Amino acid sequence: MPLTEYDIAFLGNYTKDTIVSAAGTRDVDGGAFNYGAQAAARMGLRVAAITRLTREDWHVVEALRALGVDVFTEATPASTRLRLEYPSANPDERIIYVASSAGSFSPGQVAAVQAQAFVLGPSFRGEVGLDVVETVAASGVTLAADVQGWVRVVRDGRLAYEAWPEAHRFLAHVDVVKADAVEAKWLTGEADIYRAAERLARLGPAEVVLTHRDGVLVLAGDQVHEAGFYPASLVGRSGRGDTCLAAYVAKRLSAGPAEAIIWAAALTSLKMEAEGPFRHDVGDVEELIRQRYASPPA
Repeated sequence: MPLTEYDIAFLGNYTKDTIVSAAGTRDVDGGAFNYGAQAAARMGLRVAAITRLTREDWHVVEALRALGVDVFTEATPASTRLRLEYPSANPDERIIYVASSAGSFSPGQVAAVQAQAFVLGPSFRGEVGLDVVETVAASGVTLAADVQGWVRVVRDGRLAYEAWPEAHRFLAHVDVVKADAVEAKWLTGEADIYRAAERLARLGPAEVVLTHRDGVLVLAGDQVHEAGFYPASLVGRSGRGDTCLAAYVAKRLSAGPAEAIIWAAALTSLKMEAEGPFRHDVGDVEELIRQRYASPPA
């Protein structure tokens, strides 16, 4: 199969999410690849998505294709099914149960996709192995990864955080690493987000994206950049980090970290106002930046 050039590619299992919060119980089409591909496509980029899901959930594939995303799929006996419970108003506090999994990716599933940037978004450990990471990295792309897919493991049907002994082997291949405040503390032992970002950078990535309840920080080299989240309402917390990483990496294709973080924070703010992926026009992002953020550098 001939290689095709994309601006950005996303890899991850589709997740059929049941979200339980004070607002009620809702079923939402999730998955880091889904949140990421939707955001990047609406930004006007050439996007590829690599995923695994059951035929019953093929509507997700068709929705992405309708946006112009090239979707490379593998049909599986079951989709990954998650139940996400938010017991308090703190968006960083949640309990996640796993009912089923679509399984693991193979190096062959990424070999046919060539892109400037590649974002890996597994839901938990076992979905993306070191062989897949090495295959993507060998193509010379800008490689981004969310640590949630390796620090989270399934134990008795529930996601738990566990030590990641191979973190240095994986992250040595990664250019941009993303974690939320909870994951960063678990992985580095640092409750302070700035020290946690520094510890993550020492594992190899050139840039660290760290989300927390109030916003996002980026450590790029020795420079720290920060931007707040300003959603009018907090309905769509699930997918916050997936969207933020996707928007940041997508914008970094044409801008520096200082501008990319503002773009990512604004786009993520709009996404959090509703369940599911980002569905606004990019003009809405630009307007929010004008209203709530300092002008990005030229």
